[in-house]
Amino acid sequence: MIRSPEEIAKMRKAGRVVAEIHAETRAIIRPGVTTAQIDAAARAVLERRGARSNFLNYHGFPAVICTSPNSMIVHGIPGPYRVEDGDILSVDCGAIIEGYHGDAAYTVGVGEVQPLARRLIEVTEASLNAGIEQMRPGKRLHDIGRAVQDVAEGAGFSVVRKYVGHAIGTEMHEDPQVPNYWPGSPGPKLKVGNVFAVEPMVNVGTPDTIELEDGWSVVTADGSLSAHFEHTIAVTEDGPEVLTRL
Repeated sequence: MIRSPEEIAKMRKAGRVVAEIHAETRAIIRPGVTTAQIDAAARAVLERRGARSNFLNYHGFPAVICTSPNSMIVHGIPGPYRVEDGDILSVDCGAIIEGYHGDAAYTVGVGEVQPLARRLIEVTEASLNAGIEQMRPGKRLHDIGRAVQDVAEGAGFSVVRKYVGHAIGTEMHEDPQVPNYWPGSPGPKLKVGNVFAVEPMVNVGTPDTIELEDGWSVVTADGSLSAHFEHTIAVTEDGPEVLTRL
């Protein structure tokens, strides 16, 4: 779907709320903080900015952010878990302004983290940035995933296959999907006005996943660490514009 400049302007507003949630939640993450407290900080931003959460009540999800520590890849439910020194924590969130969505995620180390964990975070963010760089008119959709895969696997990590990025606009998840790997064909050409949420999930070990009994939380099958980064990006005549970055 091609979004008009007016639509992208609304998505830019939603994206700024998401970016502010990232800033506010990053600022309070430290050993001893509960994931419920991080969720409360995100709720405060949404209320202050007059935005709605696109996560809350999505297929019954009970919070406005996902908090996924260590071997949890995505969709962790905030609650009594207290982050500990040495943890890594992924925070995924979104916002709706005037009916248009923003969606983004980051992973952060808590206190002093091991070198492998630090490198995983750095590589995952670099893989996202490599994917974003492909978002130019005339490039192919699956060039995004190939760039992500090259960076992640080139560093010795694996890319999750089961969960992927997506188009975004008046719904949080729209077609087409945006895989974080090369699926074997180039896909359609990117056009000015396309908007995608690109979100590599990168594991230290196997790319295989397990869904927990809560029906949401997804962990690595081998218990290895996982990191997750995401931005909402518009394709413009001048290249990619990240809408969820301050």
